[in-house]
Amino acid sequence: MHTAVVLLTRDLRLNDNPALADACASADRVVPLYVLDPKLADLSPNRTRFLHQCLADLRERLRQRGGDLVVRTGDPVAEAIRVAREAGAETVGVAADVSSYARRREGRLRDECERHRIGLELFPGLAVVDPGAVRPGGGGDSYKVFSPYHRAWSATEWRSEAPTPRRVTLPDGIEVGTLPSIPAGESPHAAEGGETIGKRRLSAWMRHIQGYADAHDDMAADATSRLSPYLRWGCVSPLTVAEAARSHDADAFVRQLCWRDFYYQVANVFPKLSTEPYRPAGDTGWRYDHDALEHWQDGLTGVPIVDAGMRQLRAEGWMHNRARLITAAFLTKHLGVDWRLGVKWFFRWLIDGDVPNNSGNWQWVAGTGNDTRPYRRFNPIRQALRFDAEGVYVRRYVPELKGVEGAAVHQPWRLPDSVRRGLDYPAPLESHRDEAVWLRG
Repeated sequence: MHTAVVLLTRDLRLNDNPALADACASADRVVPLYVLDPKLADLSPNRTRFLHQCLADLRERLRQRGGDLVVRTGDPVAEAIRVAREAGAETVGVAADVSSYARRREGRLRDECERHRIGLELFPGLAVVDPGAVRPGGGGDSYKVFSPYHRAWSATEWRSEAPTPRRVTLPDGIEVGTLPSIPAGESPHAAEGGETIGKRRLSAWMRHIQGYADAHDDMAADATSRLSPYLRWGCVSPLTVAEAARSHDADAFVRQLCWRDFYYQVANVFPKLSTEPYRPAGDTGWRYDHDALEHWQDGLTGVPIVDAGMRQLRAEGWMHNRARLITAAFLTKHLGVDWRLGVKWFFRWLIDGDVPNNSGNWQWVAGTGNDTRPYRRFNPIRQALRFDAEGVYVRRYVPELKGVEGAAVHQPWRLPDSVRRGLDYPAPLESHRDEAVWLRG
């Protein structure tokens, strides 16, 4: 009887999971395995909580099909080999990934599988279009600019979705292991993880997706899918989401999924995206002002739209995409603080934090990445007046300003002295460059 181990990493789902579907179709017995790596345990309490919720949901869904989720703690490579030998498995399957950590894990797993004469099979599933599948003409290894990538990506034929296994059969005698307890996390209003909730959220989003093109930048309306954490952990398949969006002719939303793929193909050839500039010429002149950084982190810059975004991050482990742009631009272009410090802070709090998209977008804003206009600047006041015209988003996350009506909330320093003194809200941080310009809005 043929036995296969499927090492699950960021594909915590049954629907459109190519590695799991292939194992269930070709093997008599299948071991779905997740290894809790102590090296990753303390990176983000928010993501740890979300991950543990995902694992609990996945175990329940596997049990409904006669199987189970096998859980181990330790080095993923060593544990995968150990479980494969215990089960008498001929193959180990895993979804290909692009981060430095994932690439090192894949290389070590390949070596160990060869040493133990176990077959290693890599599968797609991380992106709509595999990171290495679309390449520019002329021999380039990746697209450096989004627009030509989008054209090539849009012309690429997508793979078929993998079928959801109807039944999963474990080998006899395999100890399934105990699921980790679900920790408290740091953000009290963070979304709950798992494929069950992810599929429910996707279905609900399809009823509103037609309005995405017009409303996705409306910060008060909160009219985005909030699917990013479920995509990051593979609770929902990016291909499934893209197919659903395309069936609703939601081109603007499909374009956002293409942006996600774009950064995966960038990270595939430039895995040090979190620490090294993609465009070194722009990586100069940074300030290392601990006081300014701390005020930004705490949402106490005195610029309401920036503070609202940073407080949403802490409260929810998530931030509206427009707020991500505004807060990142404020840190790098107005305060002049190194983008890497922003990457680390977002990566600590974001449930959807991953190397390609978190780091790629930070570099885009900072002018060290894939932006064709690296010196562009975003005026936070103009952004606020355009995308939160009545100040609803700001008042939602900055309670000190709830009593300020309308757009006046974006520039509290312009309020009468008698009103401003009663707000208990800080004055704006001084920018080292052009505070007077953006304060005028």
